[in-house]
Amino acid sequence: MTATSVRGIDHIGVTVPDLETATLFLARAFGAEVRYDTLRRQDGPDGGPDVERRLGVPAGTRQLAIRMLGLPGGGPGIELFEFQGPRREPPALPCDFGWQHVALYADDLDAAVRDCVAAGASLLAEAQPLPGPEAGERNRFVYLRTPWGSTLELLTHPDPQPWQRTAARTVAGTWPTDPARPAATG
Repeated sequence: MTATSVRGIDHIGVTVPDLETATLFLARAFGAEVRYDTLRRQDGPDGGPDVERRLGVPAGTRQLAIRMLGLPGGGPGIELFEFQGPRREPPALPCDFGWQHVALYADDLDAAVRDCVAAGASLLAEAQPLPGPEAGERNRFVYLRTPWGSTLELLTHPDPQPWQRTAARTVAGTWPTDPARPAATG
């Protein structure tokens, strides 16, 4: 087995119904700033067989605009896509298959929730303590919905987490398993 060359998350892609509205939400909620536009609206749309094949989208789908945003403090970028085409499904819910939410760390969870709600997000429930291996006296999380319906998690874990005490003892290349689940056979 060889080591991977992957070092971390570069960016997260999010399809939104309106690029400008989503940019405004992310700027107001998180202080996100525009890094650059990959496809400006006035230069688009971009479509055809090459785009359809590259992205695995239905025939007739066109990219209207693409923008990369950055969050304060670095971390992965947030790439916004606006499409036009024959298929537009609502965002995935946490019970659906696939990438289903983005989690952002907040030093002040209550202030981050207030900012998100003021910017147009909907709070799904009050903040809860992080459970089990993430527990700590001040460690909490909360879920919200963005104005376009995607699920957003905000979390904070200023206290040490129980998993961190055992992580150093995990052997490289192994993954802990659930003893109640049968082992996979090759």
